[in-house]
Amino acid sequence: MTLLEIENLSKTYPGAHGTTVKAVSEVSLSVEAGEVLGIVGESGCGKSTLGRALLRLIEPSGGDIRFEGKSIAGLSRRQLKPFRRDMQIIFQDPFGALNPRHKVGAIISEPLKVHKIGNTASRAARIAELLALVGLPEGSAERYPHEFSGGQRQRIAIARALALEPKLLVADEAVSALDVSIQSQIINLIAELQEKLALSIIFISHDLSVIRHVSDRIAVMYLGRIVEIGPSEDVMETPAHPYTQALLSAIPRPNVPRAERVVLKGELPDPANPPLGCAFHTRCPSAMPHCTTERPALVARKIAACAKPATTACHLYEVA
Repeated sequence: MTLLEIENLSKTYPGAHGTTVKAVSEVSLSVEAGEVLGIVGESGCGKSTLGRALLRLIEPSGGDIRFEGKSIAGLSRRQLKPFRRDMQIIFQDPFGALNPRHKVGAIISEPLKVHKIGNTASRAARIAELLALVGLPEGSAERYPHEFSGGQRQRIAIARALALEPKLLVADEAVSALDVSIQSQIINLIAELQEKLALSIIFISHDLSVIRHVSDRIAVMYLGRIVEIGPSEDVMETPAHPYTQALLSAIPRPNVPRAERVVLKGELPDPANPPLGCAFHTRCPSAMPHCTTERPALVARKIAACAKPATTACHLYEVA
């Protein structure tokens, strides 16, 4: 069953001198119940903006968002409140996401109070249950966030996100602010919780080596658009888009022959003045003349190196 669908979702911001910055441009994708969708791309590509816009933590500039078949794009704050229970987020910075003036128990119980769930006793029991679920001792409820390490704070943030038993969880760079040794612990925890609670997760990261461990499907973003999307194994083993190939070539992969490194030239273009045609053509080693004028659609295309079509936005391949 499709849990979440977004269609032509866009988010723009006013720029300098009357310009418009297109952070997210006409993105369409879906998330199935129990699925983990990884969204990956360089810093500034719009992936975090996309995650927050589909939850309406920031208001989209256009497009539609459907949760369990119901459009939530035009709902008022009051109308949207029941859907908030089913859609939660883990923020990137565990130090800034928790109120330093509140004890952990108060932080985790806040969603329960907002949605008027339970009484004092039942909330205390739920807090203890959540702390155990994320691997923290019950006594943690009486301590303040500054008494915990970064990894422990992220566990607290995860407990808060799970308090309302959501169906969809957006993990926005949930491990990027942590040490590498702690990253693996949090990734494993999220994977265990996803399986145990049958969660749907949108896992946002700039690191493909992280995304590959948790995702059923991977969507690759570049300059506000999805340029490739498909099953994790297909994207990792037979990447179609030149941008995906460049990202993968930079990842050390044990026991896998190292392909020739694809080095992209130049910087990410200015989103206030994106290139015409394919936005990637200014850095693409395989760019053709019509790439500068025609923007490729994200559709299934025939890839010579792969028996199955790949969903990608690239003029290198014929439409399947």
